[in-house]
Amino acid sequence: MSEVRSNGSRDARDDLTSPGDSPPRRWSRLGTGGRLAAVVCLLAVLLGWASVRYRLVAGSAWWARLVHPVATAETAEKHLDDLADDAEHDHAQPLGVGRPGAETVLELSPQAAQTIGLTRHEVSRQDYHRSLALPAVVVERPGRSALSVSAPMTGIVTQIHPLQGAVVSPGAALLDLRLTHEDLVEKQAALLRDLEQLDVINLEVDRLQDVASSGAVPGRRLLEPVYEKQKLEGAIRAEREALLLHGLTPEQIESILRDRELIKSVVVFAPSPDERHAAGVHEDFFQVAQLLVRRGDHVTTGTPLMTLTDHCQLYIQGQAFEQDAAALHQAAGQGTPVTALIESDGATKQEVSDLRVLYVENQVDADSRALKFYVELPNELLADRRTADEQRFVAWRYKPGQRVELLVPVETWPDRLVVPAGAVVVDGADSYVYRLHGGHVDRIPVSVEYRDQRSVVLGRDTPLQPGESVAVGGAYQLHLAFQQQAGVPLDPHAGHGH
Repeated sequence: MSEVRSNGSRDARDDLTSPGDSPPRRWSRLGTGGRLAAVVCLLAVLLGWASVRYRLVAGSAWWARLVHPVATAETAEKHLDDLADDAEHDHAQPLGVGRPGAETVLELSPQAAQTIGLTRHEVSRQDYHRSLALPAVVVERPGRSALSVSAPMTGIVTQIHPLQGAVVSPGAALLDLRLTHEDLVEKQAALLRDLEQLDVINLEVDRLQDVASSGAVPGRRLLEPVYEKQKLEGAIRAEREALLLHGLTPEQIESILRDRELIKSVVVFAPSPDERHAAGVHEDFFQVAQLLVRRGDHVTTGTPLMTLTDHCQLYIQGQAFEQDAAALHQAAGQGTPVTALIESDGATKQEVSDLRVLYVENQVDADSRALKFYVELPNELLADRRTADEQRFVAWRYKPGQRVELLVPVETWPDRLVVPAGAVVVDGADSYVYRLHGGHVDRIPVSVEYRDQRSVVLGRDTPLQPGESVAVGGAYQLHLAFQQQAGVPLDPHAGHGH
């Protein structure tokens, strides 16, 4: 029996290792338990290799602690220092140096420059005046820019000569009034009566003088009419002064004396300019700002008829905080020139320089806590035209109510590179200018020392030289072009200061 089992066992091994058998046949001859054990062993080997690989690649620090626990701190610190040095090196390099895909030079065609509205600014060194930016508004000069024309006497408006908004010269006719003032009518009638009596007395005096010279009557007879003549002449002088006070002109009174007729209507004339009238680049005139009456209105003495304005010179009323009072008083005392940025019809503000602070108020507004001050503003004519009926209209450049930003210098920084605010594009923590030379554009990283709404003071380490040109209009479009060329995702908020 043993021999039989021995032979059988040998035959089985021979069958398993027979060289003619294929691998599937050998695998099929394994038992279920054998096959399961082989699969488990293979999975264990694969999982072990994956774990070791993960620890080598993703957990080098942990692996280092397992293998070299003593050198872990030194190795980690050295690794961090290397990363910091690399980052500093990358930041110090200009864009495009050592960084694949980035560029610092851009070719710009004339068509592209025109499309983006490219404008340039020549870099120069100058003294920069740091200023206080204070809100303000254009206002009229109190007691100078506007005057009211009132009715000189009681009457009815029969004619209005200028239109509202039209120009009138000093002495020009404004309105016609038909007189209904009883006192004025009585004064004129008394003047006429005295004039007639004076004529009679003069005839009597002449007659008596002829008779007295012949000796027919005594000379004392002549004294009585002479005294009466002197009394009438005094009364006439008083009545003339009364009529002047009522508003009649000397010419009108002379017409009463000459024509012996009452004045039934009067003409209201434009007044003469104030003797302290601002000397402008135009002849003296007023504008009819308001018409306060209509034809047929009955007005009494002192009733406002119209408002005339003279805007050849205006004020800028600024508002400052209490802590700015010292700087304002210094600017007013030293005559420091200030700059005004005045809102206009265009997108940009108009700059008016070389203005002077006139005075600073001595009280602070209780509600706004603002300190008001005033700057003189000479005005300019923009338009001057006449209509078919000879009405004249003008337009001023500066008008009351326009908003202004006043720049009052408080500090001077000598020898600085100053460029317009639009020339510097801010992208995160970085700032750039775009240097133009020929058809090329260079992107230059810069540091900013100071910035306001109009100008940027560049740091002393800025690699720009006086005489070079930088882009102002179109600078942000150039920034986007550089980002697109470098393959950097575009940031919709880059270059804008919100």
